[in-house]
Amino acid sequence: MSDQRAFIGELISEAIAVAIIISFGDSVAAMYILYDPSPYLNAYWGVCISWGLGVTIAIYVTGAVSGTHANPAVTLALTLFKGFPRKKVLPYMGAQVVGGFIGAMIVYALFAPVIDHYNLVHHLTRAGDGGGDGVFFTHPGLAVTPLHALTDQIILTAFLLLGIFAVIDEYNTNAPMANSGALIIGLLVAAIGASMGYLEAWAINPARDFGPRLFAFVAGWGTQAIPSPDSYFWIPIVGPLIGGPLGAAVYQYLIHPYVRAKKPVVTDELIKVDGDVMAGSRS
Repeated sequence: MSDQRAFIGELISEAIAVAIIISFGDSVAAMYILYDPSPYLNAYWGVCISWGLGVTIAIYVTGAVSGTHANPAVTLALTLFKGFPRKKVLPYMGAQVVGGFIGAMIVYALFAPVIDHYNLVHHLTRAGDGGGDGVFFTHPGLAVTPLHALTDQIILTAFLLLGIFAVIDEYNTNAPMANSGALIIGLLVAAIGASMGYLEAWAINPARDFGPRLFAFVAGWGTQAIPSPDSYFWIPIVGPLIGGPLGAAVYQYLIHPYVRAKKPVVTDELIKVDGDVMAGSRS
């Protein structure tokens, strides 16, 4: 397979990964917002688990092709600390946003009649009142200003990347083995949502918010989507792009150097592990 063909496959993989996440995540947001009574009103953990499992499924589907960054903040952090090629950064990010747009299209195809019914019952319009826009993109929550939301997004995304870097650290013997890392990362996303999601719907991913926001802009929500009230649209982009590398740096500089488990260094007669030498041979 040529390098160019392989790279195209990686971009397709990234777009599909984000489309999967949005298809599950925005659909559960629709269930939460549009139905009365909401099936999740007193079961918010179900919303969080749906988002988390969407991430897990996306990793299982696409991880073998692109590594399933599925998040510009992850791509940026991997570039800064794990040697991901810089020339791939912008194409990966673009593919991720396209995936978010496609995922929102899928959700709209499923829930468009329900959105229209919700707006009719509540006397709302898309462009004027933003009726149903919470299905697709995030807003500040109770008492949260845009600038406070920026701080929140930095902190939440830092937690996300701190956890991801721990899971993918090959020297971390306490990290989940084999293919269970995808499940743990999904549970990490769910845990962030369960504990901090009401602040501003825990975007923690520029593509997760901006891709569906672009779709909503062209699907009738207009300025409610971009620039949105108080020009909020940039917060879920900038915050995660700051917080992701910050969380990765915390792991790389404050945790990773002190991880005791090291790869065995195998010679003809000795295996050296973490400073100790044990007798052995090549296997």
